[in-house]
Amino acid sequence: MLVLFETAAGYAIFKVLDESKLQEVDSLWKEFETPEKANKVVKLKHFEKFQDTTEALAAATAMTEGKMGKSLKKVLKKVVAKEAHEQLAISDAKLGGVIKEKLNLNCVHSPAVAELMRGIRTQMEALITGLPPREISAMSLGLAHSLSRYKLKFSPDKVDTMIVQAISLLDDLDKELNNYIMRCREWYGWHFPEVGKIITDNLAYCKSVRKIGVRTNVATTDLSEHLPEEVEAEVKLAAEISMGTEVSEEDIGNIMHLCDQVIEITEYRTQLYDYLKNRMMAIAPNLTVMVGELVGARLISHAGSLLNLAKHPASTVQILGAEKALFRALKTRRDTPKYGLIYHASLVGQTSAKNKGKISRMLAAKASLAIRYDALGEDTNAEMGVENRAKLEARLRHLEEKGVSSCLPLTARGPKQPCVQDTIPRVKKGDAPGAFRDKKCENIPLPYFEACQTLFKINFYAIFLVKKR
Repeated sequence: MLVLFETAAGYAIFKVLDESKLQEVDSLWKEFETPEKANKVVKLKHFEKFQDTTEALAAATAMTEGKMGKSLKKVLKKVVAKEAHEQLAISDAKLGGVIKEKLNLNCVHSPAVAELMRGIRTQMEALITGLPPREISAMSLGLAHSLSRYKLKFSPDKVDTMIVQAISLLDDLDKELNNYIMRCREWYGWHFPEVGKIITDNLAYCKSVRKIGVRTNVATTDLSEHLPEEVEAEVKLAAEISMGTEVSEEDIGNIMHLCDQVIEITEYRTQLYDYLKNRMMAIAPNLTVMVGELVGARLISHAGSLLNLAKHPASTVQILGAEKALFRALKTRRDTPKYGLIYHASLVGQTSAKNKGKISRMLAAKASLAIRYDALGEDTNAEMGVENRAKLEARLRHLEEKGVSSCLPLTARGPKQPCVQDTIPRVKKGDAPGAFRDKKCENIPLPYFEACQTLFKINFYAIFLVKKR
């Protein structure tokens, strides 16, 4: 029996010296405890070394896919084909079928062969002569790196970890900005309370406070860079009649330092948002078109990665982020929530409260398709997302128009459409067969009405018998 053994450095063909030892599978490992014992079981017959890492990668890729590469075919024709009567032990049954089909060699794959391969691997350095251990380690490391790059098809633009970290940082910045701005308005409100009601924009408020400083400087300060003319005039008028208390220069210095922090964080938040938007369009363009970059990033962050999100069904995507409400509803046996994070999508936000559940369900179904296309597809365009969004918008318009028409008075809906009951002729007692009171139904055949009368009688007698029992 011959053994085909694959290494990172090349192909090795071993000759089994004592095939009777393969019958004892459980104790076969004892024959490979030392190099001396291993040399009594197998002997190296031929070793075909790879020329470079590229050839090793091609051979390893073919082996993992169950295919026979050029180098392997060359070795088998060169060595094994001369002894066609010998059995060839291999580690992959699928590869054995390919070898048997193309080269007509008898291949063997069994638990005993797997144990034999394991024993050869433990004593590989001693069994394969002429190959230094350092060279084997270097070839193994290089092949591992090349094979990993081949399998992963690594692309820096497809790293969704950056999205998870960016959206988490964006949420933290929003909370921090909210606290800082609230503290700044409260703090400066002791000195100039009226300006807080006049300037509603937080960034403009901090920039104005940073430029004004003490309230008495408003008259000589030009705020046209940050405020419109009417707002600037209102601020200057309010400064003359302000009811705020006087503060020291040290207090104003700390307030201005806090304003600097708010301005810097706001500018960084804008930069981070642009980065997140570009990254989302690079990694999940179809999902971004469907639900927006913020909602899409939160969905990816909640699932852990884009691939994990692609494994979720549409029903899970719809309520993702509302787990507490879902389990509470299941525990109390109430209605489950209709939406989670997807509620903040623009398509759901612009619809009426009556249709939010329907739109959320339809959006989740289309978004799940977009997620799988982004995660597993090779294209990076957003054509599918644009097409599905157009369909959803058309469906949304139809639902909204339907809801508006149902709220109109009867006179505004147009002529009433005849229903089925209006088309049934009314035949009275004493009328001749085929005589109709309604001229609209003269073309309807008489057997139809006789069948209806028979069904009515059957239903009537059935109800009568049930009541009698």
